[in-house]
Amino acid sequence: MSNNPLFNSNKLKLGIFGTNGKGGAQTLAPEQYKPTWKNSVDTATMADRAGFEAIVAYARWKGYIPGRPNHASGIVLDPFTWAAGVAQATSYSAIFATSHAPTVHPITCAKQCATIDIISGGRFGLNVVGGWNRPELEMFGAPLKEHDARYDHLGEWLEVIQRMWNEEEEFDFTGEFYKVVRGASMPKPLQRPRPPIMNAGGSPRGMRFACEHADMAFVILRSNDPEICRKQIDEYKQMAKDEFGREIQVWTYCPVVQRDTRKEAEAYLRYYAVELEDKESVDAWSKGLAAETKIVSPEQMSDFRIRFAAGAGGNILLGTADDIADQLQVFNQAGLDGVLCTWVDFHDGIERFARDVFPILEGRGLRKPHESNERS
Repeated sequence: MSNNPLFNSNKLKLGIFGTNGKGGAQTLAPEQYKPTWKNSVDTATMADRAGFEAIVAYARWKGYIPGRPNHASGIVLDPFTWAAGVAQATSYSAIFATSHAPTVHPITCAKQCATIDIISGGRFGLNVVGGWNRPELEMFGAPLKEHDARYDHLGEWLEVIQRMWNEEEEFDFTGEFYKVVRGASMPKPLQRPRPPIMNAGGSPRGMRFACEHADMAFVILRSNDPEICRKQIDEYKQMAKDEFGREIQVWTYCPVVQRDTRKEAEAYLRYYAVELEDKESVDAWSKGLAAETKIVSPEQMSDFRIRFAAGAGGNILLGTADDIADQLQVFNQAGLDGVLCTWVDFHDGIERFARDVFPILEGRGLRKPHESNERS
């Protein structure tokens, strides 16, 4: 993994999330990012030049609103072909595709991942998901499995992929979900023993899966309170160490609302996430998430509403550059390794963040200037 910046020496790693779609904000604000290819390349190269460690695409096959296939929530570029193109356009950041196991055969996925890893020079990463959006899986003729059974499927799917990456000779495999006859895949990924794996398991079963299989656990922090954050992060790291003998990074996801004053930032958050909230989308998304996952309980849904509208449930980084650096430092002191950021307008957001927040984080010893990042 020598070329992958996810393993550099920065105490706090950063990435951008969701530019193959509209990002996380569920808003009707006219300035919201549009997932054109030009915008994808422009934002990726901005993040790459600035020194963000990760650029992560999400997977969405169908939007949240029944009967409205052209709703913005469903306008998402395929993460694998997108990642291949972005890999060619960048030179530093790790490029992640996301895959729902029921929608892609593991042999196909293994080949796609190896190809993108080669295109990127060893900078690819895979975010693995069992699937939760019932309508889009039913579109594939793949009924949504019971919650914990999704992780059984995902584990076997990932096992086949990793064998395709690592076996030098043909092999046979018979499992509950897949059968492989004389399996082989060439060429192999550049990263050995594999490209890094990310997983967002938040339920007890999901957390166990992430601790056993992932290099990065992608979690939604339940609170901004440092002690609550520390406890949640420690649960992942301790389980990985104690039960599986592994060390993992813990990352979270944050919508960023950065302005010259905190008052301006609060006003902009209210404008896009309250006054121009895409109510239909928030209702459908939160209802599906509560029904099909165990990440957020039904009782928490109303408290999380502004977080859903602001950016898919992540902790909101709000205020001036100093305010945002303060929040990030608190998260890092609680044990957090990385943050994936999203904005309503990615072009403006990445520019502000790189110009104003990065130097503060560097001054506090959380990051090194991009030119001197060490890759271990």
